[in-house]
Amino acid sequence: MSPSLTPNLSRDSASPILGEGGSLIIRCHHVTNPAEIPTAEVLEPDEAIVVGTFELAETLIAHGIDSAQIAVSSLPSSDPACPGYVRDALSGNLAPLVPFCFNRSSLVILPTYNEQQNLPAMIEAIRTYLATDILVVDDNSPDGTGLLADKLSQQHTSVHVLHRAQKQGLGPAYIAGFQWALTRHYQLIIEMDCDFSHAPWDLPRMVHRSATADLVIGSRYIPGGGTENWTQRRRLVSRLGNAYASMFLGSTLHDWTGGFRCFRRELLAEMNLPAVKAKGYVFQVEMAWRARQTGAVIAELPIRFRDRLRGQSKLGWPTIIEAVKEVPRMYWRQSVYRKYPFQP
Repeated sequence: MSPSLTPNLSRDSASPILGEGGSLIIRCHHVTNPAEIPTAEVLEPDEAIVVGTFELAETLIAHGIDSAQIAVSSLPSSDPACPGYVRDALSGNLAPLVPFCFNRSSLVILPTYNEQQNLPAMIEAIRTYLATDILVVDDNSPDGTGLLADKLSQQHTSVHVLHRAQKQGLGPAYIAGFQWALTRHYQLIIEMDCDFSHAPWDLPRMVHRSATADLVIGSRYIPGGGTENWTQRRRLVSRLGNAYASMFLGSTLHDWTGGFRCFRRELLAEMNLPAVKAKGYVFQVEMAWRARQTGAVIAELPIRFRDRLRGQSKLGWPTIIEAVKEVPRMYWRQSVYRKYPFQP
C-alpha cells in the first residue's frame, strides 16, 4: 500500500463511542475521503473507523481493515452518542445500537446439526446487526438443538424453525430452507453458518451489496478477505478445492466454495432447486455454477472467515470425495448446455 494512503491518526484526537452512563467504550476516527485510508497496523484493538457509506467501508476493507473495526453511520460527528455504536459487553465486538434495516425483506437460513452451544448467541448476534427473519433448519440434532430452536422461536417472532427427520447433508438442508422462503414474502435469502465462522456484522454489508447483484458471495480470496485460526490442513483443503473448481468451471469466481451468501428470490425461483443433488460443501459450488449459467450478476464481497468458536467441524473425507466427483460432472453438463438451452 502506498504510504500516501496512511493518515495521521492521533490517539489524543480520537472521539469516543459512548455507552450507557457515558463510559468510554471505544475510540473512533472519522474517515470521509478515500485518500485517508489507514493501514490495518494503525488501529489499536479499542479503536474503530467511522464512515458514512458502505462504499467507503468496502474501500477500507479492501485495503486490509477488519470489518469488525468499521462503523457505518450517517450520524453527525457532533452527536454525543456518535456514531450509534457500542462495544458489546459479551463478545467485545463493535455493535450498532439499532440493527440495520433495509427496504427489502430478508431471511437468514441457519442449517444446524448439534449447534446447541452456538445457536442462542448466533441468533442474538444476527438480530443485533440486521433487522431480518431467521430460519433454523435442524436435522434432528441429538444434542437438542431443534428443541432449543423451538424455545427461541417462542421468544422471538422473527425466528422460525424447520425440522427435518434426519441428517441429510448441507445441500438438502439449504434447499429445504430455500423452498420454505420462496413460499413466503422474502426478497433476499441469506446462507450463513451457525458457528460464527461467518461474522454477523458483515450481514448489513451483504444486504447492501445485493442491491446491484443477484448473488453476493462472501469471499476469502479477494483483497480484504482471508481466514483466521485455520490449521494448515484446512487452508490446503480450501485452496485446493477452489483451484479444482476453477480448473473445471473457470476462474470467474475467486471463492467457489464460500458458504456466506445472499440470493435474490428471483434467482432462486429461476433455478430448478429439486435438481440440485449435492449434499456436502460442493453444494456451494453447484449453486454458484447454476447461478452463472442463468446469467445472474454475481458479486464477491471480502470477508474474514474465522474458525468455529465451539463444536465440531462437519468437513470430512466423504465431503471431499463428493466434490472430487461432482465438479467434473458439472463441467461435462456445462459443455452439453452450451449446445442446448440450460434448465437450471
